[in-house]
Amino acid sequence: MLDKMLLGRYINMDSWVHRLDPRTKLLASFYFIFAVFLANSWLGYALLALFTLLAIKLTGLSFKFFINGVKPMIWLILFTVVFQILFTNGGHVFWQWGPFVLSTGGLESGAFIFMRLVLIIMMSTILTLTTAPLELTDGIEHLLRPLTRFGFPAHELALMLAIALRYVPTLMDEAQKIMNAQRSRGVEFDQGSLMQRMKAVVPILVPLFISAFNRAEEMATAMEARGYRGAEGRTKYRQLAYSPADRQVRWALLVLTLALLASRFWPLG
Repeated sequence: MLDKMLLGRYINMDSWVHRLDPRTKLLASFYFIFAVFLANSWLGYALLALFTLLAIKLTGLSFKFFINGVKPMIWLILFTVVFQILFTNGGHVFWQWGPFVLSTGGLESGAFIFMRLVLIIMMSTILTLTTAPLELTDGIEHLLRPLTRFGFPAHELALMLAIALRYVPTLMDEAQKIMNAQRSRGVEFDQGSLMQRMKAVVPILVPLFISAFNRAEEMATAMEARGYRGAEGRTKYRQLAYSPADRQVRWALLVLTLALLASRFWPLG
């Protein structure tokens, strides 16, 4: 399951989305998350799903690839959906026991939450799959640069975010290797009681933390050996520049926003 986690991975391709400016992809992703909360009807979520499918198509990646990436988080999504269904009242009530209610309003609210979480995960995955960690660092730093006049460490924050994002798949791969090594020694992670399963996780966490600390120390040593001293006095080899495709993204987001606002008042919504 861990090898299907897509968040934090980058796939080097030459698609239309890959060629976009990282600042455009960052702002578009955050704006899309905001736009998701504008939808309050089936029509609105259909528009968001259509926009996401179009974005996936423009990445040049298979849609099944994204579905497999959502699977590791499906239990967390379903738990949130069930919680929303049982504690939301409205419409026709099918069943009720104490504070738990099963109604048409709860079912609709649960479906909306499910679609909202899946769409946000997919759009975030599009961002990381099509943007190299160094490009993400440059994009975040450029967006936060106006705050540097107030003493905000934009470069350092962007670097920390990029390193953390870069090492998510690395730690996942490391955890998978440790689990395979423990299985070869007879450890079963999916059998026994809850307490036994929790104890079986300890042989994974200890070497995983040790490996993470070792990697962090090696990276710090490498940065010091190369004379890294923060953003002061540094120049940029990669210069970011907007293209006509970036302007097309802005227009597409504007059209999506207007369509979502219109769907809030649509008679069939």
